Amino acid sequence: MNSQLPNISLALINFLISFSINLGAYNIVLAKDLIIDDRASGNLSSNLGTQWRLVTDQVMGGVSNGNLTLDSYKGRNCLRMSGDVSTDNNGGFVQIALDLTKDKPFDASAYIGVELSVSGNNERYNVHFRTTDLWLPWQSYRFSFKATPEWQTIRISFADLETHRTTTKFHKDKLKRMGLVGIGRDFKAALCVESIKFYAVD
Repeated sequence: MNSQLPNISLALINFLISFSINLGAYNIVLAKDLIIDDRASGNLSSNLGTQWRLVTDQVMGGVSNGNLTLDSYKGRNCLRMSGDVSTDNNGGFVQIALDLTKDKPFDASAYIGVELSVSGNNERYNVHFRTTDLWLPWQSYRFSFKATPEWQTIRISFADLETHRTTTKFHKDKLKRMGLVGIGRDFKAALCVESIKFYAVD
């Protein structure tokens, strides 16, 4: 009996090591980031299969104007949003928007937030998220950032999103659309977007 104890102990240790390795691999799989767009398509399609589109305040009577183009800046392929944001006629935004799913809500429960690789003209821009809980077009969950002429990586935690004109709590398992927006003041918009992804770990 006693002579078998070392063998039993060794077998138990090997099992625990194997279990830990497998569990670690499982966690790595769960922690994998999700690329939304890395500009590999060469067109306005995202990696999710949905299309980027331009939206301005002209849909509600404003006079802002903008363009969404494919571009290259400092050696990196990007989407470029440009235009003139005007607060005349109660307007004030230019946006490039992307549906995250074609039908059912997009579940981002496995992720902490969104990461952007962007450059711009030293102006402030917003990231807006909409969920299936929101019905009115002016409602959103948003975060503001400054886009510098140099490429920069910006991480935005879902926990840092601010509610705008809604009292409904943000649910990251009900995502519908995201947008990059020049909004709220008179200025020239010029924002380049190289990549966007949901990140799972800090």
